Amino acid sequence: MLLAIDCGNTNTVFSIWDGTRFLAVWRTSTEWQRTADQYFVWLTSLMTFRKIDVEIDEVIISSTVPRVVFNLRVLADRYFNCRPLVVGKPDCALPVAPRVDAGTQVGPDRLVNTAGAYDRHGGDLVVVDFGTATTFDVVAEDGAYVGGVIAPGVNLSLEALHQSAAALPHVDVTKPQAVIGTNTVACMQSGVFWGYVGLVRGICDRIRAEYDRKMTIIGTGGLAPLFAQGDVLFDRIEDDLTIHGLTVIHAHNKDAP
Repeated sequence: MLLAIDCGNTNTVFSIWDGTRFLAVWRTSTEWQRTADQYFVWLTSLMTFRKIDVEIDEVIISSTVPRVVFNLRVLADRYFNCRPLVVGKPDCALPVAPRVDAGTQVGPDRLVNTAGAYDRHGGDLVVVDFGTATTFDVVAEDGAYVGGVIAPGVNLSLEALHQSAAALPHVDVTKPQAVIGTNTVACMQSGVFWGYVGLVRGICDRIRAEYDRKMTIIGTGGLAPLFAQGDVLFDRIEDDLTIHGLTVIHAHNKDAP
């Protein structure tokens, strides 16, 4: 049984994959201080609660927070008696190698999104991931990651606005009733919501023009469905794209000679 772990800057997702479906998916805050023992107690408690009685013997990890990887490696070794695959490390092969500038290190989350999106939709894609940063990943016809765009994340922008302007409150991300706000909160919500709708549309249009061929736009991340309400931004929305990509990369390594 495979334990797939997607560690982002804000949250970490643990999922159990039986080869055909996910038996469970759990989310916790990302904290580099958390030990392997704490991870194990938390995970096994949730498995017991869900009555999931399986033996985990394989682990794959994607992490944008390098300091977390050590304890996740210890978790795999100490409690599941296996050496985990870590996306981005030399011993973890990708279905198709990225084509970027020499010496460039591509974020593991972007490599995983690329693998998952290509497996489901083929090539010529733009994957828009609403995370701590808002990333745009360009997937070539053969499934290679060939570059992209990184913009500030939605919640990061809101938090910066709140912290840098003393008179502005912290607000939730939501679709406003009107573009023209008639109070401070409504003005901020409109600026963030419609601003990011414009950002996503504008960047995707420019990527399409530069790439010069028809492309499919895939939205993922927790806020993708919200921003899809503002305009026709995406051809598809994939809630589990990153976790699916981990299973694709794991299967590729398992089948490799």
